Amino acid sequence: MENLMIPSSVSRPPLIIPSKQESLSPFSENPTKSTVNYSKILNPKTPDAHLNYLCRNGRLSESIGALDSIAQSGSKVRANTFISLLQSCIDYGSIDLGRQLHARIDLVEVKDPFFETKLVSMYAKCGSLHDAREVFDKMRERNLYTWSAMVGACSREQRWREVVELFFLMMNDCMVPDDFLFPKILEACANCGDVKAGKLIHSLVIRLGMVCCTRVSNSILAVYAKCGRLALARRFFEGMDDRDTVAWNTMISGYCQKGDSKEAHRLFNAMREKGTKPGVVSWNILIGSYNQLGQCSVAMGLMKEMENFGITPDVFTWTSMISGLAHNGRTDQALNFFKEMILAGVRPNGITIASAISACTSLGGLNIGLEIHSLAVKMGIFNEVVVGNSLTGMYSRYGEIEAARKVFDRLKEKDEFTWNSMIGGYSQAGYCGKAYELFMKMLDSDVKPNVITWNAMIFGYIKNGDEDQAMDLFQRMEKDGKIKRNAGSWNSLIAGYVQLGEKDKALVAAKKVKEIHCCVLRRKLDTLPVTNSLIDTYAKSGSIHYSRTIFDRMLTQDIISWNSLIGGCVLHGCSDTALGLVNQMRDSGFKPNRSTFSSIILAYGFAGMVDEGIQVFSSITENYGIIPAIEHYSAMIDLYGRSCRLGEAIKFIEDMPIEPDFSIWTSLLTASRMHGNIGLAVLAGEHLLDLEPGNILIKRLMLQIYVLCGRLGDTSEVRKVEKLNILKGPIGESLIEVGNTLQTFVTGDQSRPCSDVLYSWVKTTAEKVKTNDYDNGFLIEEEEKEEIGGVHSEKLALAFALIGSPSQPKSIRIVKNMRMCGDCHRTAKYVSMAYGCEIYVDDTKSFHHFKNGHCSCGDYW
Repeated sequence: MENLMIPSSVSRPPLIIPSKQESLSPFSENPTKSTVNYSKILNPKTPDAHLNYLCRNGRLSESIGALDSIAQSGSKVRANTFISLLQSCIDYGSIDLGRQLHARIDLVEVKDPFFETKLVSMYAKCGSLHDAREVFDKMRERNLYTWSAMVGACSREQRWREVVELFFLMMNDCMVPDDFLFPKILEACANCGDVKAGKLIHSLVIRLGMVCCTRVSNSILAVYAKCGRLALARRFFEGMDDRDTVAWNTMISGYCQKGDSKEAHRLFNAMREKGTKPGVVSWNILIGSYNQLGQCSVAMGLMKEMENFGITPDVFTWTSMISGLAHNGRTDQALNFFKEMILAGVRPNGITIASAISACTSLGGLNIGLEIHSLAVKMGIFNEVVVGNSLTGMYSRYGEIEAARKVFDRLKEKDEFTWNSMIGGYSQAGYCGKAYELFMKMLDSDVKPNVITWNAMIFGYIKNGDEDQAMDLFQRMEKDGKIKRNAGSWNSLIAGYVQLGEKDKALVAAKKVKEIHCCVLRRKLDTLPVTNSLIDTYAKSGSIHYSRTIFDRMLTQDIISWNSLIGGCVLHGCSDTALGLVNQMRDSGFKPNRSTFSSIILAYGFAGMVDEGIQVFSSITENYGIIPAIEHYSAMIDLYGRSCRLGEAIKFIEDMPIEPDFSIWTSLLTASRMHGNIGLAVLAGEHLLDLEPGNILIKRLMLQIYVLCGRLGDTSEVRKVEKLNILKGPIGESLIEVGNTLQTFVTGDQSRPCSDVLYSWVKTTAEKVKTNDYDNGFLIEEEEKEEIGGVHSEKLALAFALIGSPSQPKSIRIVKNMRMCGDCHRTAKYVSMAYGCEIYVDDTKSFHHFKNGHCSCGDYW
């Protein structure tokens, strides 16, 4: 998608938004004292008449002077007059004038509960719930309207727990809610998850004979459905005499919330069969559910069906589709939907704009993001927090820090995400000083730093090499910030070198992790989250034996401890050990979770136990109620692929309820290459090209595949790939640490003084390595053949490690920027056996641990 072409959009958003002239409030005039001398007025009704006159004509600021004159004359004001003044304060949203009126409350002749209730409403609706509650608590007598006002005020502020507490206070006051108040209280029970209170109200409603009231019964149903008690909800629903659209929507939404889209869809169809026509809300609930489950194609089908039934999609329908597509990696389609929405004349809201910006950020389209920014400015919604947050994140992602800061500074309201996004942007860009400056400002603001803020700061300093400052913040976090460290805090500190994406730091991660491990032990910081992070980081840096040692010495383990070690064993190809750990974990009373199941399926794949892996995948939902995610589907393709059950693999992909992503088709391409299925290789490769049309490595692989299957020269696809393949693709590069010094080797490089020695070693070794005739698979590689591009970088790195070291190394660690080719893989296996050393190679596709002539990947990568 080259251009979004939003109608009437401009090329770049203006930096300064012109201020709009705001209409003057009735309270903006300087108060003028009333010139009426009430001491000379004979008719006692005249003061009330004059106040009502001022009230009707919007001259409320003059009413204060009038009241002061009335006070001087010793007269009083009727309660209804004062109520009218308070209502005007509500209408104009003036709490200042309301407080001035409250200060003159003694002028009211008779203060009845209705008058005081209006005072409560005034404070609540003008934004001061604290003052409203203070007036409420001081009232000597409260009627149903008073309780309704206070409950309504707390509901508007979403203080759900407080609403439930008010209900119990109300009952203690011998006041029973009516059919207007019960739904509000039940709504609070649903939103704060208080099923117990909901059940109590349910029984009370039955005793009062109010269960036949539709609004009340729908609210009871909502409590059970929203709190996940679907069995209770279904029983109540089936017993309802009158099921309106709200009741059906509640049940459909309940099943959607639980992830049971099939039952939700069945209920949706039953709703139509029973004669209740679904409205736009009903359709939106179902469409939103499928989008959240990643089944965007089904959601698109529902949207078309919705239009066929004469229901016009509204902003929520479009937003659900755009958000769903964006979050499921279908960014092109998300932006196309956004364009269609604009052309259809549907005005986007803040969430729509934020979802579209999110799609731009994932797609890599800053220009499109600028167009959407312009549209948000034109619509006057760019100051909304959700829009501002997305823009700040987008500009930070693209390194446009100044633009991100301008958006940040123009936001009147900022939440935690706003601050974290800007601080994280500075940290990622290397501006730790500016990040710290903003961090200090946040400490003084109304929004205080949370654990994510501290983690972003720690990560920023680690990334930029300032470990001392990172450690200082890490220590201050709980002491000064009163923020409890989470696993992310420890991972930022401990595993930063592995996860930074910087190969030089990843290479020396093992040594750095040991240093930090020692620091942790010295400072007695070895808590459960820390130990879990160490297990995970040691495994990923190649030291699985350290991971196991730490695990075995732990006094207590949690599910993360088990998952970290199981995942590490799978990473190193130790499937039997991993599966044994799973059994031990179950015996220890831990149930597998999402992460565990992914590792279990991969382990069965390594072991060639396909049927067992299939059984585990089926049990994820049936026995554990977990909806499989993309990593579980990818693990299943790996399971089928390793055992050459390619027909089942492709059928599995076709039956997937979510859209296959890049990882799925990559797994299928690997399986096809390893087992020589050229047809499936073409299918997988073409899907990969559709998902990432600019990926040079995929184009290079596809050119080789088309040559092998005889399609070279007679297909438009090949000509397109050939044309694009003229562009120089990435060159192989390997990094290795020898003698505490990082060395970089590039494929074909002969510039080093010792190149003759290195190339001689490579040539001699190549004569000893057993070749592979690829009887089962076919030869396609990301990197050019050595006959064309020169000796591959990892071979040169291996030669340097063995020749350049004063003594024969026990372990060699290499990081490469491309997939390791088959010949280099065989060479590494030979070297590990011939030289008795362990070799760790971390390429873009797999982690390889070579030992005694074998590789942890099982020769499948």
